[in-house]
Amino acid sequence: MEATILFGGKTKMHIIPFFSTIITFIFMIAVFRRYQKKHGIHLLHWTIGLIWYGIGTLSEVILGFTYNGLILKFWYLAGAMMTAAWLGQGTIHLLVRKRGVAKGLSIFLGVLSLLAIFLVFSAPFSANAPAFQTSQAISSQYKDILTRNGFIVALTIILNIYGTLALVGGAAYSAYIFWRKRVLFNRMVGNVMIAIGALMPAMAGSFVNLGMADVLYLSELVGVILMYTGFVKATTPAVKVPAEAAAD
Repeated sequence: MEATILFGGKTKMHIIPFFSTIITFIFMIAVFRRYQKKHGIHLLHWTIGLIWYGIGTLSEVILGFTYNGLILKFWYLAGAMMTAAWLGQGTIHLLVRKRGVAKGLSIFLGVLSLLAIFLVFSAPFSANAPAFQTSQAISSQYKDILTRNGFIVALTIILNIYGTLALVGGAAYSAYIFWRKRVLFNRMVGNVMIAIGALMPAMAGSFVNLGMADVLYLSELVGVILMYTGFVKATTPAVKVPAEAAAD
C-alpha cells in the first residue's frame, strides 16, 4: 500500500534505486578521473565512498526482484556503515591540514571498516524471520532478518555520525568560508548542494522509523543528484569576465 501511494506500485518503486545506481557510478567515475588528474587523496576517499553508495543502491535493485542473504549484508554494510564514513573521510583529508591527523584517521577508519565487514558477514540470520517480501523496501524488513549484536549497532552509530558530521559539516564550513570571503561563488553553491545532498539519505532514517520506508529510495536518488551537481559546480572553473566587457 505504501509503495503504491508513493510511487505507483512495486515496479516504479524499484526503478528509483536503478537510476540512483547509474548516477552514482557515473559520479564515481568523474571523481576518480579527477583523482587521476589532481592526485588529491580526498578524491580517492570520495571514490571509495561512492563505490559503497553504488553497492547499496544496486543491492536495493537486486533485492527488489529476489532475496539473497549475501546481498542483504552488502546492502547493510554500504548504506548503514561505509558510505557516509568514507565520503566524510574524504572531506577530512580536504580540510584538515595538520600533519598526520587525516592520515591517522584514515588508518583508524580502515581498521573499523575491516571489523565491520567481519562482524556483518559473520552475523546470523534470524530463524524466526518472516518471509522476505520483494514488494516492500528492504529498509522495512532487514531488522527482522539480520541479527545485529551490540558491536554491530555501536559501529553503525559511530561510523554514521562520524561520516555525516564530517561530510555535511565540512561542506557547510567550506561554503561559509567562500561566502565570508566573497570569493568563488560557484564553490560556495556547490558545497551547499553537497551538504544538502548528503543529508537526504540520513534524514530518510526518520521516515523509515515512521513506517515510510520507501522514502529512503527517493532520498538516495535526490541526494546523489544534489551531491553530483554540487561537485560539478564546485570543480568547474569560474568564467572570468574580461575587463572591457565588465565595463560595458
